[in-house]
Amino acid sequence: MDNFRNTNINNIENATVIGDNRLLRSSFSWMSLAMLLTTLAALLFSQVPALTSFLLTETDTGFKPTLLAYVAMFAPLLFVLGIRFGLDKLSYGALVGLFIAYSIINGISFSFIFFIYNIGSIVNVFLSTTALFAVMAIAGYTTKTDLTKLGSLLFIGLIGIVIASLINLFMQSAGFDYIISILGVIIFTGLTAYDVQKIKNLGYQVEGSSLSSKMGIVGALTLYLDFINLFLFLLRLFGGRKD
Repeated sequence: MDNFRNTNINNIENATVIGDNRLLRSSFSWMSLAMLLTTLAALLFSQVPALTSFLLTETDTGFKPTLLAYVAMFAPLLFVLGIRFGLDKLSYGALVGLFIAYSIINGISFSFIFFIYNIGSIVNVFLSTTALFAVMAIAGYTTKTDLTKLGSLLFIGLIGIVIASLINLFMQSAGFDYIISILGVIIFTGLTAYDVQKIKNLGYQVEGSSLSSKMGIVGALTLYLDFINLFLFLLRLFGGRKD
């Protein structure tokens, strides 16, 4: 899994278009399925009252999250760790199952954004994220520049915004949150190009190996995380909140 961040592409010969696209196609296909499942789960649990009741319960003082809501918010991290560290130990079918379950549970947790932001605003930010992600994915695929060093810097920046976000949980500073969101957009925009280039070149390394199918799932998870984090940071910057 660490190859997605640390492999030096200078050591990889140019692959044929068919060879270096196979892993990338697999990664984008699984990512697209995950995005579809996440979107459907988010819409269903936010728009269908019978399902919303599993996440929110009414009290004398208003609504409060249920146990399922807390599970949906914190369980995705466990799924990500399971996929990342289970690459060698788990079967391909088990990785697929974890990835699908993760995308659905993530969608359930994302249903809360429909309670906070206007649906029109969510749609606009989603379309903007899709366009930006596509542009950076194409840039990462077509550029001949080695993005390894850039990826290392972006990963350090990612650790920085995670720490800053934890600090801001206690500070509750709107200005600090705004800065974190801007940096988050910059970092995940760059990581999109970096990860696409990395997966493209790793496709040549694992071509024909038993790891190829599993790497497709890990690649999909990487791209999926880039997209949803870019979306969430853009939503924090430009999303229109409900009154």
